[in-house]
Amino acid sequence: MFDFLEGYDLLGAFWVTVQLTVYSALGSLIWGTLLAGMKVSPVPLMRGFATAYVNVVRNIPLTVIIVFSSLGLYQTLGVTLGAEVIDDINFRLAVLALVAYTAAFVCEALRSGINTVPVGQAEAARALGLSFTQVLRLIILPQAFRAVVNPLSNVLIALTKNTTVASAIGVVEASYLMKDMIEAEAQLILISLVFAFGFVVLTLPTGLILGWVSKKVAVKR
Repeated sequence: MFDFLEGYDLLGAFWVTVQLTVYSALGSLIWGTLLAGMKVSPVPLMRGFATAYVNVVRNIPLTVIIVFSSLGLYQTLGVTLGAEVIDDINFRLAVLALVAYTAAFVCEALRSGINTVPVGQAEAARALGLSFTQVLRLIILPQAFRAVVNPLSNVLIALTKNTTVASAIGVVEASYLMKDMIEAEAQLILISLVFAFGFVVLTLPTGLILGWVSKKVAVKR
């Protein structure tokens, strides 16, 4: 029944998907945290930049951002991100685009977590002489992260599925291979089921594990 899978590097394609997800998740978490910090910053310019960034990026389709990373950054401006092989260039550009897009959602999730921290804690920390950066790093963010594990897990699951858009610039991940197999094999339903199962295997454990983590680290108020 599954003879049509022979000759295709199915595991390799899903491994590329996993790599896209992991690298993009790490980058999004870092950039999204910085954006969240800027959104609650006392500096108007930083607040304005973070607000504008989030509002603009969230309303641009991911496909547009991905294609721009290839046509705009690479082909027009010559940005290669240190890679020399075209496949590596496309992969890194896809990660960059996914980070730029997903960080906006990470920022909003973290901002909601920051809002759950009582204002009195920040005021008490400032009264002790801590700077804004110290208050954010030592008092606010640790509690905010604990409060938004579930929303962040939803962002991670969405990111896993969004990696399929990377095929638009030639990144050979799961959906790219799926398209090639559908064009070459007369097994549309079976191919679709195989790839759907593959994404379930990637996303379902993530949701279950992070749901368990959320219960363990939840802030008791």
